[in-house]
Amino acid sequence: MNIALIAHDSKKELMTQFCIAYCGILSHHNLCATGTTGRLVSEATGLQITRFMSGAQGGDQQIASRIQCNEIDLLLFFRDPLNAKPHEPNEAAILRLCDVHNIPLATNIATAESLVMGLQRGDLDWRDIVNPKN
Repeated sequence: MNIALIAHDSKKELMTQFCIAYCGILSHHNLCATGTTGRLVSEATGLQITRFMSGAQGGDQQIASRIQCNEIDLLLFFRDPLNAKPHEPNEAAILRLCDVHNIPLATNIATAESLVMGLQRGDLDWRDIVNPKN
């Protein structure tokens, strides 16, 4: 699966710790991330991560375009819900695109753990359900 990682500044350490904890599972998938998040996670875990620009410089839009092109299967977006961000409209667009394209989305660690454990069990092969091959 193609998994995208985004984390607000106050959540980057949480994302890094999450990826350390689930490195064994994540290593079996293609990962991409916004700039700093990707660098921090890659340095801490050794995972290969395709890095885009930082979120504020358009990295979130780069990930959004991949969602639109059906190139992202899962999004882990650790958001800071208590502080407004100047590029919040872009973030709202990403959330909407996940809904439109049926992309599983975690905005907090509890949901992210559920999704990653589902990946490990093979529970997230929903595209076969939505678009049967026969």
